[in-house]
Amino acid sequence: MEKLSDLLSEISACKICEPELDLGARPVVVANAKARLMIIGQAPGTKVHATGIPWNDPSGDRLREWLQLDKDQFYNEENIAIMPMGFCYPGKIPKGGDKPPRPECAPQWHERLKAQLPKIGLTLLVGSYAQKYYLGKEMQKTMTETIRHYEDYLDRGFLPLPHPSWRTTGWLKKNPWFDEEVLPFLRQKTKAFLN
Repeated sequence: MEKLSDLLSEISACKICEPELDLGARPVVVANAKARLMIIGQAPGTKVHATGIPWNDPSGDRLREWLQLDKDQFYNEENIAIMPMGFCYPGKIPKGGDKPPRPECAPQWHERLKAQLPKIGLTLLVGSYAQKYYLGKEMQKTMTETIRHYEDYLDRGFLPLPHPSWRTTGWLKKNPWFDEEVLPFLRQKTKAFLN
């Protein structure tokens, strides 16, 4: 039987898609067999690539605000596992913004890693890449509608969220129900899983 420590070592040495990466391979993932909450996001940005600390950027600040967790709580790996769709920074697209997560990571690592995390009770699917991969045909026509129907996915242990980047500011203004309905539910569930 595979050990989590061996798997994490294997992931940290991964270079499957390194030739395609602007800054080279530096997989960023956090996992502990005691974790009860999992966050599946997109892929590390440049700051996360430089530090090796997931969500160590303004998006992470907003995500922690949504969850009402400080950094000590958020980075307690016995509570929260963090597994992006792409474990390494994918690079920039010519017109600006980051490239999509590399497609090799999730099929290569996700199931093996999830098998080592038996206590996960809720997985936050942060952004469209995680939602498309894990919800597939069960998604609504848009990410907005998928998030609005978040209760439909709870029986599978998933809670879809928008990506907390600066680009989401306009979306949040157009969709006040997210602050009014989803965030209180998210905070309640987070508190329940971390206590």
